[in-house]
Order: sequence, then structure tokens, then C-alpha cells
Amino acid sequence: MSITADTAAGTAPTRRAPRPRADALRNRERIVTAAREMFVEFGPQVPLDEIARRAGVGNATLYRNFPERADLVQEVVLSVMARTTDRAAEAAAEESDTFEALRRFTHAAADERIGALCPMLDGAFDRDHPELCAAREGLEEAVQGLVDRAQEAGRLRTDVGVGDLMVAVSQLTRPLPGTACVNMDRFVHRHLQLFLDGLEAPARSVLPGSAATLEDLRRDSRIE
Repeated sequence: MSITADTAAGTAPTRRAPRPRADALRNRERIVTAAREMFVEFGPQVPLDEIARRAGVGNATLYRNFPERADLVQEVVLSVMARTTDRAAEAAAEESDTFEALRRFTHAAADERIGALCPMLDGAFDRDHPELCAAREGLEEAVQGLVDRAQEAGRLRTDVGVGDLMVAVSQLTRPLPGTACVNMDRFVHRHLQLFLDGLEAPARSVLPGSAATLEDLRRDSRIE
């Protein structure tokens, strides 16, 4: 019989936490996906029972994974940030033209419906949670890299900043009052393209004010 170091020392052996089963992980992912879709369609106060129904799981499964609404909202925010960061990395790696990389990312970010999800950021979850901070920093770094490279290559006008880009994406993907979110899809990419044409160098006009940074947005608008 083998004796572990813990046993020899007279202490209880360390037990590793069991890894979640594959079906449990799939259920969790289905819940997050359904929540993201329904938050976009109906807002952050959509009944959790409806989210469970769309995800195809029981209420007990949803509450076992996310005991509080804030837990689910935070997980959706993390998911959207991670997906958007991935889109930025893909654009940077696969597009040789730096402005085309920025254009590709902007349209991909719009597909994540960042603007429609913005009301969730007013929720009661911990904005300074380490996971949220790390995800936010990763996203900001990825987008800043796209902007910096496009400006260094002379493809993006120099009087704009990452904040300008993210404000446009947020505003253009946020439904108008009294308008169903799904009906905005036919306008979003059309109007984003018009906006992107205005970002391309050489600049055709002089912009009032100064370039918006992400820090400006956090300080003045509470958009994080």
C-alpha cells in the first residue's frame, strides 16, 4: 500500500474538486446563450423561467448554475466581452490591411449587440470583480491595438480614439425607443459602414472637441 506525503505527515490528503461533467457544461452554455438572446430582445429583467425554457433546461438547473440574477448577468457580460475580444484578435491576425481589420471588427462587435446589452451594465453585480476587470482590460487592449495599427499605417484619421469607435458601436446597436430590437438589424451595418467611411484617412473635415478615450467613457458616461 502506498502512503502519500500528506498521510505520512498525519494530515488529510488534499482532494481536488471534481470537474464539471460535459452535459453540465453544455447546460451552462445553453443558459448563457439563451440569456444573452433574451436580454437583447426583452431587456435585462426578462423572467429567468423564460430563459430556462428557451435554453431547454429546468428551472432547478438554471438556479443551480446562477443562484441570483446578478450572477447570470455577470456571466453574460463576461461572455460578450470574451467573444468581442476574440473578434478583434481574429481581425488583426487575418486582415493585412489595418483599416479593413478595424472595419471587420466593428461589424463583428455590432453583431454582439453591445448597445442592446448596455442596460445590463447598470445592474447590481460587482463591476470591480477580478474576472470582469481582466475581461475588460483584454478587450480594451485588443481594440486599442487595432486603432493604433491603423493610425500608424496612415489608414485611420488621427483625431479619433477608441472611445469614439465604441460609442458609435454602442449607439448604433441600441434599439430606438418603441422599436423592436430585431427590426434594427437591417439598419445597423448600413449605418456603421457610413460611420467607418468617415474614420478613414485622409480626413475630410475637422472634428470638434478631442478624441474620446475609454477612460473618458468610464468617467463621464459610466459605460464600461
